[in-house]
Amino acid sequence: MPFGLGILASMRLSWNEIRANAVAFAGEWRGETREDAEAKTFWDEFFGVFGLRRRNVAAFEEPVRKLSGEWGYIDLFWPGTVLVEHKSRGKDLSKANAQAMDYIRALIDSGREDEVPRFVIVSDFERIALHDLEPEQHPGAPPLNRLPATLEFPLQDLHKYIHAFGFIPGYQRHVFADQAPINIKAAERLGALRDALEASGYTGHALKRLLVRLLFCLFAEKTGIFDPRDAFSLYLQNHAREDGSDMGLHLEEIFELLDTPESARSRNLPEDLRGLPYVNGGLFAERLRIAHFDRATKDALLRCSMFDWSAISPAIFGALFQSVLDARERRQIGAHYTTEQNILKVVRSLFLDELRAEFDRARGDRPRLKELHEKLFRLRLMDPACGCGNFLVISYRELRLLELDILQGLHAGQQATNIALLARVDVDQFYGIEIEEWPARIAEVAMWLMDHQMNLRVAEMFGKYFVRLPLKKSPTIVVGNALRMDWTGILPPDECSYVLGNPPFVGKKEQTDEQKADLAFIWGHGAGVLDYVTCWYRKAAEYIKGTNIRVGFVSTNSISQGEQVGVLWAKLLAYGLKIHFAHTTFAWQSEARGKAHVHVVIIGFGAFDVPTRTLFEYDTPRGEPHALPARNINAYLADAPDVLVTKRTMPLNGAPEISYGSMMIDKARNAGDEEGLIISDEERRLLLTDCPALKAYLRRLFGGDEFLNGVVRWCLWLVDAPPSLVRESPRLHARIERVRRFRLTSGREQTRKLATTPTLFGEIRQPSTRYLLIPKVSSETRRYIPVGFIEPDVIASGSALIVPGASHYHFGVLSSAMHNAWMRYVGGRMKSDYQYSSQIVYNNFVWPADPTLKRKQAVEAAARDVLAARKQFAATSLADLYDPVAMPPVLAKAHAALDRAVERCYRPQPFANDRQRVEYLFALFAKATAPLIAKAKPARRQRIAAGGA
Repeated sequence: MPFGLGILASMRLSWNEIRANAVAFAGEWRGETREDAEAKTFWDEFFGVFGLRRRNVAAFEEPVRKLSGEWGYIDLFWPGTVLVEHKSRGKDLSKANAQAMDYIRALIDSGREDEVPRFVIVSDFERIALHDLEPEQHPGAPPLNRLPATLEFPLQDLHKYIHAFGFIPGYQRHVFADQAPINIKAAERLGALRDALEASGYTGHALKRLLVRLLFCLFAEKTGIFDPRDAFSLYLQNHAREDGSDMGLHLEEIFELLDTPESARSRNLPEDLRGLPYVNGGLFAERLRIAHFDRATKDALLRCSMFDWSAISPAIFGALFQSVLDARERRQIGAHYTTEQNILKVVRSLFLDELRAEFDRARGDRPRLKELHEKLFRLRLMDPACGCGNFLVISYRELRLLELDILQGLHAGQQATNIALLARVDVDQFYGIEIEEWPARIAEVAMWLMDHQMNLRVAEMFGKYFVRLPLKKSPTIVVGNALRMDWTGILPPDECSYVLGNPPFVGKKEQTDEQKADLAFIWGHGAGVLDYVTCWYRKAAEYIKGTNIRVGFVSTNSISQGEQVGVLWAKLLAYGLKIHFAHTTFAWQSEARGKAHVHVVIIGFGAFDVPTRTLFEYDTPRGEPHALPARNINAYLADAPDVLVTKRTMPLNGAPEISYGSMMIDKARNAGDEEGLIISDEERRLLLTDCPALKAYLRRLFGGDEFLNGVVRWCLWLVDAPPSLVRESPRLHARIERVRRFRLTSGREQTRKLATTPTLFGEIRQPSTRYLLIPKVSSETRRYIPVGFIEPDVIASGSALIVPGASHYHFGVLSSAMHNAWMRYVGGRMKSDYQYSSQIVYNNFVWPADPTLKRKQAVEAAARDVLAARKQFAATSLADLYDPVAMPPVLAKAHAALDRAVERCYRPQPFANDRQRVEYLFALFAKATAPLIAKAKPARRQRIAAGGA
């Protein structure tokens, strides 16, 4: 026999030995199909896996008389223990199981009840199914919940489920846990345990450390790190009291044991704890205060143990730790935990796709495979905001999987003598910085667990069990503020290959005082518009200068849109940075409890150029990316020149001036409309009842909301009102007095000065002629931002932008796909909605240069057609009209004609998409600003190029 175990009659093997035998057994029988020729040898060797001689306990072809009087023959029978039915490869196992049930009924009918087995095994060489006919009650399950337990798996996974066959060597029987892959429910289960412990008064540092240890134990007992399988949970089930009162003491005993080398352990150690290994790594070194469990917390822990943690995803592991953090903590730390799919977007583009392509080219070439293997071993990766280590863990997994493919190419069909010498990629190639201690510890544990998962994969390949215990190598996870630390002291740049991660997503309004201090420390003065994540870009730029290190960061999309771009990238480009790949705006999915929803970009860059660049674009934020080759990727994540668009006080090439609407400055923002100069329909009625002469001074008010959604609001416009009018109406007088008091008590000096004119808007910019209104904020779903002409007697508020004296030509260009594409790329965002701006979007937009009269007239005619199409639906709000699903065909057709008319003013050829439009506009922008740059003094050239005055 290949294992030398089939002849053993009484030697009881350890679980590690049995597991190693299972790996070898599965490899030996891979691909066998012939039931008649090989089935008996198969089962002889199967029992040999457990160090048991089959003929000592079980017989082939056991005869049994059926109720009909006919005889049947059981393939393999161990009376009272197991019945085996075997079929040829590919046969239906359910039919084999039905046949086994017939034999069991025949045993009962023939008076052989004492021989009825508890277990039934059916197999076709390729798969094994184990049925427990007397399953034990699950811990915490409702009474009488005794459903039959079935476990089915491929033969190659035998070593993963070997403990389910513990009845063969005589180990304790226990219920099969649910073998489905772990999912979000597992995270919620651990969260319930956390909540139960916290409710008992076990909180803070000790609670987090305890949960980290429990996670390790739950994983370890399902993956062969603990021996036997389920040793941790079985010990607690068998020894802890029903009320859970001594559960904390048992946990402390287990933790102490895991931190004690075998040579230093007590000789009187209980039998069911002797298989627990010495873990090392510091995970169990600290002495925690005892957690006092009750029945509820005990049941919560045992429910956690019912999951198959061997199928855990590293992404889920991070989400589990997120259940330790409350919502406020998660928000302040900026830990927007991510899905594995999104992490792979960074990992693949940064290095994995390139390494995989190199592997494909090296297939069949041993010297090149060896060279690539050596390259993997030399790689060093750092995540300077690593959190729970998700990026590091998945990067490690992918490199180990690639190494596995390389080993397959180098050693296929060979019997390895020392797997440890072959599997060279290890956790000590990974580095991280994390400001909080417990996420850092989770990152370490997650790396060790992933290492074990990958070692099992290696064992499957070479048919020899492989485990790295005690832990001798560790990832370097440093606890501290990455923005105040010297990264070169953690990983010297000449040793680093890649920097990656998702630094904290914390906007300006959400930043703590400490985070604002970090911003000032990194950027100095003038960094007020920058998001917190930009600090990591500055640190990375300094770290990688003069090297070939590649960086891939996930960031809020605000750093590639709006005002931040010019401020941030003017400094970053000075380091010689080049963007190698980028994902445009998409929704960043989270799997943590209380998951955060943000819109992000991914930017990959280095301090050197590359021959090819890839731009990943999304049709919608929740869609799938399309990979496009790019000649250059600029700071707006467009295939266009490296130009920067910052605030410009005047339009770039002769367009009419734009401004905000008038500002009330009349009340605190959390007060109701009844407190200031804005008037509701009902309040207008009451004011006119009180003083009919006010009618001429109550005007319609249009901001973005009123314009888009048809909301009716009024305002007090008392510019030319006689003072006596205010005194005639007590209701009006009281309202104006409230405005005066609000302004007078303001902390802003300019507002206090406005208290002398409480009847007037604080800032008046109302035109005396018809004007064009542009909402400041518009839904991301709209193809076009709706704009429109407004008569001068309608007051525009500060939530809108106005272009006095605009013509139909101006309306047409601003309503076109050309202008809207420009807005989408350079404008800011309010969450995911478009945020239009005068000094960034409008003033930097390059209008068509001297279009012919015929071209202009075509735009004007198309613009009138758009307005006429709208007029057909006058009762419908613009928000509804411009809904991409609900837009009437006549309006969509009119806009398409307008788009074409505007594009002809730029060039004869049509544009295929927004990407082409923006590339063209960026080129025009670079050309338009070049003369200004050339004329400026050196100190001002960069600011002018970026759009400054």
